[in-house]
Amino acid sequence: MLPFDILEYQNRLTETKQQMEVQGIEVLLITDPANMNYLSGYDAWSFYVHQMLVIILDQPQPLWIGRHMDAAGAKSGTWLYDENVIDYPDYYVHSQTHHPMAFIADILKQIGQGNRRIGVEMDNYYFTAKAFAQLVKHLPDAVFQDADLLVNHVRLIKSDVEIEYMRRAGKIAEQAMTKGIATVKPGGRQCDTAAELYYHMLAGTDQYGGDYPAIVPFLPTGENTVVPHLTWSDDSFQEGETVSIEIAGCYKRYHVPLARTVSIGKPDEKILTTASYVTEGLNEVLQKITPGMTCEEVNDTWKQSIQRHGIIKEARLGYSVGLNYPPDWGEHTVSLRNGDKTVLQPNMTFHLIPALWLNHYGIEISETIRVTETGCETFTNYPREVIIRDSVFLNPSDGKIS
Repeated sequence: MLPFDILEYQNRLTETKQQMEVQGIEVLLITDPANMNYLSGYDAWSFYVHQMLVIILDQPQPLWIGRHMDAAGAKSGTWLYDENVIDYPDYYVHSQTHHPMAFIADILKQIGQGNRRIGVEMDNYYFTAKAFAQLVKHLPDAVFQDADLLVNHVRLIKSDVEIEYMRRAGKIAEQAMTKGIATVKPGGRQCDTAAELYYHMLAGTDQYGGDYPAIVPFLPTGENTVVPHLTWSDDSFQEGETVSIEIAGCYKRYHVPLARTVSIGKPDEKILTTASYVTEGLNEVLQKITPGMTCEEVNDTWKQSIQRHGIIKEARLGYSVGLNYPPDWGEHTVSLRNGDKTVLQPNMTFHLIPALWLNHYGIEISETIRVTETGCETFTNYPREVIIRDSVFLNPSDGKIS
């Protein structure tokens, strides 16, 4: 069953075509699996081979073109007519002599689209330099232009159903974080904590299961907390270490990231002090966000807060987030940083990660939010403080020691 009503997919397609007209694009070639999912409902781990959704400005339905063995999934898992699903033979897969883009180019010529203005997603993980070269070679009468992030911008404001999926993802993130933190103890292995996090991210709640996240759990430990994107090893945790845990709950491919810092035993005073700066700035941002603000203004609130404590941070405060596939859960469009004058609107969603990575330690405490009609709301309810793992454990559901 499709995760959204067909009317929602049609509305998304209409908005996409409106943007195509603005940019003078007659045919849009979608290779980003998140954008493919957004417009068609297609959801499979088949993006390691070439596949494409073709949006033709004057045609009512897209075409899905991909590997023969994946065609059945496109027919059953999208709102497209079966005749709009076209597959190429397996000898095109990882071949030195046959390229899927040559096959796709031939299809476009056969249906009279070979001499039109064609938009391609030039800067996405799944569209290679060779893929573009093959299209140019086999469609000599076409005019190509960069349509990178065209659909991503359409995705920026979420529907009510998308917001509900993100709320569910938030609950999954809460539960996974709680269960994962419970395994952080002296002598425990990092890989065992990662496994516990993964289990609960996928198992979800009693009401709904989870999906695989676009990014694996980050688990930098000890002095490695200054390196935010480390994963895990089979090393054991040590008394006195801190651990940064960043994960995302995922439901129907919609992500809600959540990061917290854990101390194994009593934390150093500098850890608590730095964490207080992070939470102070984060709380100020959450209180100030309202529709009509620019992303730059949100970032300014954070910068002014930490500058009171003599801290300057180069990285952005956050970014738009939602539907995605590996290797990233961000939407690659709007960022909360200097120079981004995008105006906040209700149902935009962002991951705020006001982390600080200093000389010998780092603090990560993040929230994923929805912009509301009057302010913002978080998708998770988790203590914004250093979680101390000692003989007791702080239970985020009720704030009590158990």
